[in-house]
Amino acid sequence: MHPSTGHPSTGHPGQDRPETVFTYGAPQLRFGTGAADEIGHDLHQLGAERVLVVTDAGVARAGVADRVAEQVRGVGVEVVVYEGVHVEPTDASLLAAVAFGREHGPFDAFVAVGGGSSIDTAKAINLMTTNDGELGDYLNAPIGAGRAPQRPLKPLVAVPTTTGTGSESTTICVLDVLDLKVKTGISHARLRPTLAVIDPLLTLSQPAGVTAAAGMDILCHALESYTARPYTSYERKRPEQRVPYCGANPIADLWSEQAMTLLAGAFRTAVRDGGDLDARGAMAMAATFAGLGFGNAGVHVPHANAYPIAGRVKDFRPRDYPRDEPMIPHGMSVALTAPEAFRFTFEACPDRHLRAAALLGAGAPGRDYDRVPEAERLPAVLVDLMRDIDLPNGCGAVGYDAGDIPALVEGTMAQQRLLSTAPRPVTEEDVAGIFERSLTLW
Repeated sequence: MHPSTGHPSTGHPGQDRPETVFTYGAPQLRFGTGAADEIGHDLHQLGAERVLVVTDAGVARAGVADRVAEQVRGVGVEVVVYEGVHVEPTDASLLAAVAFGREHGPFDAFVAVGGGSSIDTAKAINLMTTNDGELGDYLNAPIGAGRAPQRPLKPLVAVPTTTGTGSESTTICVLDVLDLKVKTGISHARLRPTLAVIDPLLTLSQPAGVTAAAGMDILCHALESYTARPYTSYERKRPEQRVPYCGANPIADLWSEQAMTLLAGAFRTAVRDGGDLDARGAMAMAATFAGLGFGNAGVHVPHANAYPIAGRVKDFRPRDYPRDEPMIPHGMSVALTAPEAFRFTFEACPDRHLRAAALLGAGAPGRDYDRVPEAERLPAVLVDLMRDIDLPNGCGAVGYDAGDIPALVEGTMAQQRLLSTAPRPVTEEDVAGIFERSLTLW
């Protein structure tokens, strides 16, 4: 067991030159009720004179984006608003957003107001209006070329209105590639927002279904980061080889543990009573903490599985989301195989799984998880939570059956950037078993 990570052997092959260095990055942070009312000051301090506010139609209808835009205009900054964000961005929607940014630019800063979809769209506009090439050049390999941006990006202020993605803290932009029916992403340190403005008041209108799905994204960010392969298990890298996801490390661990503690106390309450400001504040803080953890340590099997689950959606329409087209929200797609994924990873780091089960299980009063066999404890905690917040009962409940498993496995195995972070090696057979056992969870 390595003293700095608390991880036992991971099952990964030994390294001739083990890593001894981990990296950590985070945006500036402004947190608290009323924080969104200070964005104009922040942009003025950044020297911004002309900014693009990026949002989606729902947030725009609620008046939140206009409120931010007017407040920014009040300090003498010119503002253009883009309301065309697609919930769960696609390559097509990002290309349309980039085209808008090029047509109406140049801008010297960006403000993303909304969920992870708005923040990720703003990241893409920022990237593609400051750097050369095509969108596909920057997508993670093997789906794209994995090119790194050569030029610095403009300042990006991220203002989340949902509690889940943690995109305000991370270096990741996630999207669906429509032709391939798979989710992938762009990952580079330059995509990390300059400033994250977290105002729990902006999340009060988030409906129960969105709170539940997005909250499971927070939970899996924390769990996957906490159980990720430790940074010491990698081959030593040269400075230019370092990537944002460096494996479990002591700083990311602290954020993940705190996120799980907050979730245990607030998650069920926030879904049941969206007007509970204390619960909303705790969820917003948990999302931020989890983002600060996984944005440096990484995620693994549940997120790798989530990409084909969402990308190959058939006709599922989740409650409280737009119903004009089928979709499986990202947090929901991550959760659907999480119990089985953590049953699979248990043997790599039992103490981590048991600690996580204890932290999260504290939010289920009256349930004695100590009576559950150790390898089953964390899956039991997750299944109970999913039932309590009314998530679908496994992949079968969103339209998949055994005949879909080969295609889902293929989509997961394409996510090698994520699978390489798992605490034990992952084969096609392993993934197929996880999907088979996740068709029905209870």
